[in-house]
Amino acid sequence: MIDHNIKKDRIKHRPTLDFALFLAIFLVLLTVNSSAWLAASAKTISKQDKATDQLRPVRDDVGFCWNPDSMKILVDYLAAHEKETFRSEGLVAAISPHDDYLYAGRLYYPLFNLIRAKEVVVFGVTHGTVRQEIKGLDSVLVLDGYNLWPGVLKPVKVSPLREYIKSQLKPAYFVVNNRAHELEHSIEALLPFLQYFNPEAKITPVMVAPMPLDKMEEIAADLARVISTYVKDNHLVPGRDILFLISADGNHYGKDFNNLAFGEGQAAWEKALAFDQQLIANYMTGVIDEQKIAGLAGEFWGKTYLDYKNSYWCGKYSIPFGFLASEKIIKETTGRRLKGELIRYSDSYSEGVLPLKKIGLGTTAPFSLRHWVSYAAIGYYLD
Repeated sequence: MIDHNIKKDRIKHRPTLDFALFLAIFLVLLTVNSSAWLAASAKTISKQDKATDQLRPVRDDVGFCWNPDSMKILVDYLAAHEKETFRSEGLVAAISPHDDYLYAGRLYYPLFNLIRAKEVVVFGVTHGTVRQEIKGLDSVLVLDGYNLWPGVLKPVKVSPLREYIKSQLKPAYFVVNNRAHELEHSIEALLPFLQYFNPEAKITPVMVAPMPLDKMEEIAADLARVISTYVKDNHLVPGRDILFLISADGNHYGKDFNNLAFGEGQAAWEKALAFDQQLIANYMTGVIDEQKIAGLAGEFWGKTYLDYKNSYWCGKYSIPFGFLASEKIIKETTGRRLKGELIRYSDSYSEGVLPLKKIGLGTTAPFSLRHWVSYAAIGYYLD
């Protein structure tokens, strides 16, 4: 007589034994295949890392210099014609132009000859050409993912500060967009001069999008908090180890810019220059405080922050924002204030074109009374 209960038990347990054997074999195969998969994945990740380490492409190879031999000729020429000296002690921030070197070389040279900091935070412009292609760049900072930027001697490394900012700044305050940085020239313009005088300097590129003053104050305060912590944690000394650089051209004047606030011709040019110089004297030099920054924004902006007033400065956002952030960082890390000193002011109509086209440099726009751009090189020192 068959014990149906035993049969049932055997029938019930045989699949369990088969499944256990199958599971054991599966786990062995999984372990072997997982090792191979992880190895392959590591290679894939490595390739992806290398992709992010690609060199950020040059935007302007006409107005800026990317050849070391040509750069040496340019710098030697500027040095030979420089008649003034400027102090570097206590320099912690600056405003630099970003126009063609053949126009603005006499302003780049004395400023960058003073900078020796190991790290430089660059506050760049977000020009209209960028905003036309990439919509929605408003009331945010624009960061990038490139770990290398173009230089005149070798690629310029990006500071670890950029990734620290991404990890610590409120997410609503920034976007990461490589394409925006590829289209923008205001940061790359500063790099050949920066690297020529300071070959090992690392940068933190930050594009400043249009934003109203209250939003600017809000974002700048949080960025200052993040950078101040980084400075303290890494025992950095402002000026010696880290410097804050604001990229900004001045007024864009004439019929070509649809800017005739002071009329046309020679008299209008003189009035526009005088107006710019008054802006600099009132709001961009001396001790920088929130009252001056608000006053400057009021002079830059029209009815809204998106409008121009009497002077078409493309640094209408990078300068006030750079001031707000830098002033707070310097106060938090040193207990001191920023004090601006004008190094040089000029314009493309006054400067003309340096006689150096033979070294491969060119101009990206004309200069005339219907089309000229002003520039200021200003140093900011501990007060």
